[in-house]
Amino acid sequence: MNPVPNDRLELLRSELMTAGRKIQVSDRGTGARTLPAERRIADIARRSLSPARFSCLYQRLINRFKCSVVIELGTSLGINTMYLAQPPHAKVFTFEGAPAIAAIAHKNFERMGMKNITLIEGDIAEALPSFVSRQPRIDLAFMDANHTSDATRMYFGQILNALHDGSIVIVDDIHLSKEMENAWAWVRDQERVSVTIDLYRCGIVFFTPLLDKQHVVLKA
Repeated sequence: MNPVPNDRLELLRSELMTAGRKIQVSDRGTGARTLPAERRIADIARRSLSPARFSCLYQRLINRFKCSVVIELGTSLGINTMYLAQPPHAKVFTFEGAPAIAAIAHKNFERMGMKNITLIEGDIAEALPSFVSRQPRIDLAFMDANHTSDATRMYFGQILNALHDGSIVIVDDIHLSKEMENAWAWVRDQERVSVTIDLYRCGIVFFTPLLDKQHVVLKA
């Protein structure tokens, strides 16, 4: 597979940010509490897509640590997914609970010729344990799905046995709400976690036992 230049992904992002078509979204996350079921694609893009500079950061982590098995919880429209899939050694498994959004992401992957992405549609709480039972090793996990404390803790617990000393977990939107800040504090306190980095937009978790336990706050 030939990598898709990031500038092509940004052109697609710009296209999605102006797409006026509306779709019916069966939201299993926090959006169900406040957002209408019928939403413009542009509004979904503005609300849910990771900023380019963070997607580039995640891409660099995958390259630097040679992550082969990458999972993403919360595909959205697929822009960040394709950033994660740029390194040729990476195989990305991305989970999306809303069928209409998953359909758009799938079309975007086909349009960009992305062959190393597997889109898993359905309730993540049910699909993730089944996946982990078949794929017992995860090198990098990007968590950007249901932004509640209960869901964040559940997802982290579901993947924990598949994480190894060199794994990386990225938790998105850690300061989105008090609830997410509590979830981030819980993640930091887990026994296997050695180092966490708070970039405000997201938190990065390392498990290397050779490192002293520490929590670092940086500005990205």
